[in-house]
Order: sequence, then structure tokens, then C-alpha cells
Amino acid sequence: MRDEFRADLQIVSQLLVDMAEAVRAAMRQATKGLLTADRTAAETVIARDAEIDELYRHVEERVCDLLARQAPVASDLRAMITALHVAADLERMGDLADHVAKTALRRHPSPAVPAELRPVFTDMAGIADRMAEKIGAVLAKPDADVAAELDGDDDAMDDLHRSLFGVLLGDDWPYGVETAIDATLLGRFYERFADHAVNAGEHVVYLITGSTSA
Repeated sequence: MRDEFRADLQIVSQLLVDMAEAVRAAMRQATKGLLTADRTAAETVIARDAEIDELYRHVEERVCDLLARQAPVASDLRAMITALHVAADLERMGDLADHVAKTALRRHPSPAVPAELRPVFTDMAGIADRMAEKIGAVLAKPDADVAAELDGDDDAMDDLHRSLFGVLLGDDWPYGVETAIDATLLGRFYERFADHAVNAGEHVVYLITGSTSA
């Protein structure tokens, strides 16, 4: 029974790694669609969002089955709780990439982001990619130190988010209300993507240490 439980737990872990990789790829493609008006990239993200949702359902089903059959306690129960929380954060990250892609499509064939804002969104996308990469790494090989690094990455994302508002609220903003609203929402999508990555990292720290504090 113990070997069977460990084998099932490994399947859950791999599903989470697969989710993290899919989410990272989704935000990369969504950003490509956003900044270069690449319709194919944006449509790919939207089409594949269902795959991330399906992985999420698989994690839920596996965990519920293990809870019912094995009644895990202590660290095993912690692993089950962590898997559910992390899967939920990853699913939401996939949704946020989907939102970015849909914004890109709504503005196609024009880029959704004016030239003045592209450096900010390029930097935000870079941080998002780095955070998604770290989540995948700590899920494949749990490491509390790497998971804790996500807080610093999130701080950098927040700084960029604030700088974006500085531009949008400036007296010399030339692009009108509709473009400002799009940029505001896009900034929020990237900022929330980072927040969910931090949440996932905190759950990994909990898995390793048994503590809810980093």
C-alpha cells in the first residue's frame, strides 16, 4: 500500500510540473501575441487553456481518490493539501495568460500595447516567465530557498506595475481612454500572475517545512 501511495503521489507531482510548464508556455505565447500582434500565438494560448484546466481536474481527482483510499496523515496529508492549492494557483495563472491573449486578439491586427509601454510589458513578461520557471523547478525538486525567492520577484513586478500607472496617469498620455483601460487590465493580469506564483511558492515552503510562514 505504501509503495502504491508513493507511486500515485509521484503522478500528482508530475501533473503539477506539467501544469507549471504549460502555464509558462502559455504566458510566453500570450506575450508574443500581445507585443507583436501575432494572431497565431494568441489563438494557441486560448485553444490550449482547456488543456491546463484538464490537468487541474486530473490533480483534483487523483488527490480526492488518494484521500479516500489512503487517509494520509502528517507529511503525506501536507503533500495532498499542497497539491490542491498549487494546482488551483497554476490554473488561475493559465487563465491570466488566456486573458492576455484575448486582449491581443481583440486589438488585432494592431498591437494591443503602444510602443511607449512595450518595454514595461516586456520586463513584466520576463519576470512572469522567471517566476513560472521557478515554480516548475521547485515542484520537480522541492527547494524552500528557491520558492522563497519568488517574493523578491513579486516585488520587482509590483514596481513595474506602479511605473505603468505612472505613465498611464501622466498628463501627456496620448492614446485615449480605451487604450489606457487595456493597459491597466494587462498590467493587472501580469501582476496577478506573479501573485499566484508567490502563493504556489508559499505552499511549497509549507510542504517542506510544515510552516505557513516563509
